[in-house]
Amino acid sequence: MAKLYFYYASMNAGKSTTLLQADFNYRERGMATMLWTAALDHRAGVGTIASRIGLTAEAHAFEPETDLRRAIEEELKKRRVDCVLVDEAQFLSRAQVMQLASVCDDLDIPVLAYGLRTDFQANLFPGSANLLALADALVELKAICECGRKATMNLRVDEDGHALAAGEQTEIGGNDRYVALCRRHFVERLREAEQRQLRLSLPRRAG
Repeated sequence: MAKLYFYYASMNAGKSTTLLQADFNYRERGMATMLWTAALDHRAGVGTIASRIGLTAEAHAFEPETDLRRAIEEELKKRRVDCVLVDEAQFLSRAQVMQLASVCDDLDIPVLAYGLRTDFQANLFPGSANLLALADALVELKAICECGRKATMNLRVDEDGHALAAGEQTEIGGNDRYVALCRRHFVERLREAEQRQLRLSLPRRAG
């Protein structure tokens, strides 16, 4: 039976690179793939998967309302699909994760999903939470903190490099907006951000 895989990591762990390598491996063996990425992340253009080392590939773009199961079934009417690969999987809805699970269970096509586990406040993304709950296999990809330890957290920073402790869960960005850190240094930087925000909010004394 085909399986649903979730490859998760912090920023800069090479998720897109790993996806594109898996896609290449399938195609090198004469197998056909179907690639997906979130329309929300259009830094390299809508429907483009781009890695930090310069590899790119065209992909189908999913919106929150996209029925992935139906789209894959429509693709099967045109050609064979041996594997489905999904980038930016943290932006999947619960319904879409269920659709991908049904692709494995009913259509017998393996699905490889790649995404962040948590946001800049250490909260699970909805797509990641459901993949952690429903995937047959969980694979952690490794990133490195500035101290040399394994980086598991994503710190959001402003244009001056200051950590941000509040804001919308989703804000698209790369190295200019996010830093991958180990839990210890993530907590330290987040605490500094909260203290800095508190200082800025205090009224200044006159004279």
